[in-house]
Amino acid sequence: MPAVPSAESPFAAEPAPDDAAAIERLLDMLWIERGSSKQTLAAYRSDLSLFARWLLRREVAISQAGEGDIRDYLAARGRLHEQMRGSDRSLQFSARSQARLLSALRRFYRFLVRDGQRKDDPSARLTSPKLPRGLPKHMEQAQVEALLNAPDTDSPLGLRDRAMLELMYASGLRVSELVNLKRHQVSLDRNLVQLVGKGGKERLVPMGEFAEQWLQSYLAQGRPELARGRESDSLFVTQRGGPMTRHNFWQLIQRYALKAGIRQHLSPHTLRHAFATHLLDHGADLRVVQTLLGHADLSTTQIYTHVTRLRLRELHARHHPRA
Repeated sequence: MPAVPSAESPFAAEPAPDDAAAIERLLDMLWIERGSSKQTLAAYRSDLSLFARWLLRREVAISQAGEGDIRDYLAARGRLHEQMRGSDRSLQFSARSQARLLSALRRFYRFLVRDGQRKDDPSARLTSPKLPRGLPKHMEQAQVEALLNAPDTDSPLGLRDRAMLELMYASGLRVSELVNLKRHQVSLDRNLVQLVGKGGKERLVPMGEFAEQWLQSYLAQGRPELARGRESDSLFVTQRGGPMTRHNFWQLIQRYALKAGIRQHLSPHTLRHAFATHLLDHGADLRVVQTLLGHADLSTTQIYTHVTRLRLRELHARHHPRA
């Protein structure tokens, strides 16, 4: 068992080995299945390890902690935040820090339940603090063009990647919708994609001329070579003929962003954000954008109007002689 640094500290020096191993298994899953960024993984490791170190003083394993343990920890962190205000930044506990911790805990315990390691989720009844909604990161249209042009379309993989990027930007798909597309969901003659979004809600989304052309090229020249005669309903397949995954797409968008000279962090969702903001920039009705995105609530879509207004202010400040 790791040594405890002092009687005054509520934290052990390190998590118990079993706790550390359990945390790393979660992080491996998040990296492989969800393509979580290094920053997210580092934050989750820090939050969960600190909780495990606190639990060790109680002689409780993190995988066995109950709702009461979590509530006690939140209260203890709040008290420490007041005592350590302005000193040890690792123990600062703002509303955003608390929300991030609860997100990490939910991920961890849902993973244990899914893995059959416990039957209940002790974080299920806990509520996160209200936070101001952050604005989506936007891409300039020139950046989108550079990203779309990055794949080498002389290769089957490049044709697939160009078709995926074009379709995501043209139709505003969620990454899960994109990688799970079946061939029968795409109608090239009608220029439409049939999607089943959150809550099983169906919607039809136009794909546009460019996406249609690249999909036709991919289906005619790229996909047959990648599939190599293997039967698959998946529209987009890997080099081995299997279906694409979220992690596959996350990796390729990172690679093409680097090739396109885009220095900001991009995620697959960034293209969906670009789809929405660029539609509004060019005068699209907000309710039309809501329908295309598959948002149940208009308030979810309205955040893109804030992005558009901010960009208009930036353009005015940059170019108007009396700004």
